[in-house]
Amino acid sequence: MSHVEDELTSQPECWARAAEEAGRHRAVLPEPGERVAIVGCGTSYFMAQAAAVLREGAGQGETDAFAASEFPRGRTYDRIVALTRSGTTTEVLDLLGALKGSTRTTAVTADPATPVAAAADDLAVLGFADERSVVQTRFATTALTLLRAHLGLHSDAVVADARTALATPLPEGLAACRQFTFLGRGWTVGLAHEAGLKMREAALAWTEAYPAMEYRHGPISVTTEGTATWMLGEAPAGLAEQVGTTGGSWIQGTLDPLAELVRVQRLAVAVADRHGLDPDRPRHLTRSVILTP
Repeated sequence: MSHVEDELTSQPECWARAAEEAGRHRAVLPEPGERVAIVGCGTSYFMAQAAAVLREGAGQGETDAFAASEFPRGRTYDRIVALTRSGTTTEVLDLLGALKGSTRTTAVTADPATPVAAAADDLAVLGFADERSVVQTRFATTALTLLRAHLGLHSDAVVADARTALATPLPEGLAACRQFTFLGRGWTVGLAHEAGLKMREAALAWTEAYPAMEYRHGPISVTTEGTATWMLGEAPAGLAEQVGTTGGSWIQGTLDPLAELVRVQRLAVAVADRHGLDPDRPRHLTRSVILTP
């Protein structure tokens, strides 16, 4: 079993633990009414997108999400939350350093014995969700679970859905598709982007991701026989039928969208296996991006 497979199968237990520990981290996570930005790189950026929509939708306060390298430094926030599995990502550390003493910062990380401990004002450590793999699975979803639980949006049903996602076979023939499109709405747009990234990283697959309502504004033109369109969350009316007329496959997520992402992670491994690829050794990637001057 690859590191990726081992780590993705442990997600239900990690999510349950993150939910249990949310209260312990409450003091370092955003308070209701704070103006917040959530930042990250790669997978962490997409989790930031999802968390930002959830927080603002829950009425907790204005919340933005940025790639750490693209943070608008002229804006003011009450708190910046940085998601960084390794605690060593250059863009995150640079941003936290620039904000030191002016804006309260919290880092959600897997390893406190890294430079992020000195760069951030506060830490929420999820060491139990750390990973050996380059491709992120359980840390990213566990960090998002922590933030969902902090907002009161997590339940035991989410963990149960994750177990279902691991136990239920993938749709027959799905791994043989030559192109995959992932769609989301609201907070699941970030999950759709992460689904596409996971397939590219682990399986070198041709993938795209869009807000579901934008899909008909051009991207649907690539959909045909041998392609798959996967909806994370509730689909817009009529979209499944429209995809059906193209000859492409439609996969409607029926589980909690975060659990659907677990199914996509499994698909990435299956496609990698089909093409003789090692998901633990994604091409041109390292576990942390550390830039040298």
